[in-house]
Amino acid sequence: MLKANDVILFQGDSITDAGRSRQNVHGHGADALGHGYACLTAAKLLALKPALNLTILNRGISGNKVPQLAERWQVDCLDLKPTVVSILIGVNDTWHAKNNPALAVPLDVYENVYRDLIEKTRQALPGVRLVLCEPFVFKCGAVNDTWFPEIDQRRDIVAKLAHDHRCTFVAFQKALNDALPRQSRLEYWLGDGVHPTLAGHEVLSQAWLKAVR
Repeated sequence: MLKANDVILFQGDSITDAGRSRQNVHGHGADALGHGYACLTAAKLLALKPALNLTILNRGISGNKVPQLAERWQVDCLDLKPTVVSILIGVNDTWHAKNNPALAVPLDVYENVYRDLIEKTRQALPGVRLVLCEPFVFKCGAVNDTWFPEIDQRRDIVAKLAHDHRCTFVAFQKALNDALPRQSRLEYWLGDGVHPTLAGHEVLSQAWLKAVR
């Protein structure tokens, strides 16, 4: 359960970034939180739980893979002293290698760097609650058969890390799959197979709140 005065930090790549401002980074306006699931989630929490006096931050950066996330972790996570840290990272670790194999992040590197982030965060911020969100895709747009099974393996790694380190796990892929009976057109949810539409972001927001609250 979320607690009074929690500081919630959303971290990740462009899906979390969602066009957030780089100037106004501390407010609760849409410019600070972007136009994606982080903002939608913040809006619900701030409206429904005003007595908790929550602080909600977004430090997602478009294009990040797990090594870039690790490079900025001190400044963009630990120094902010969050009490809840939500991480969504992994799609670029597969995607960027499609055009340039030199940009690949091998599965073992992905797992080891991610695990190190978890351990460093727990050590620096005793009592922090970690929320690990699984990466997701639909096979449309930029996503084709060459993405598999690698992207599924990254999802499995996140689930394993969440289990092994007693983190809250958010099954974003399952949530999107479960939305398909309402609208079977994949692009309705993920416009290019990777980036959510407004409807897709709302599915992510609902899944996050169900797992975290």
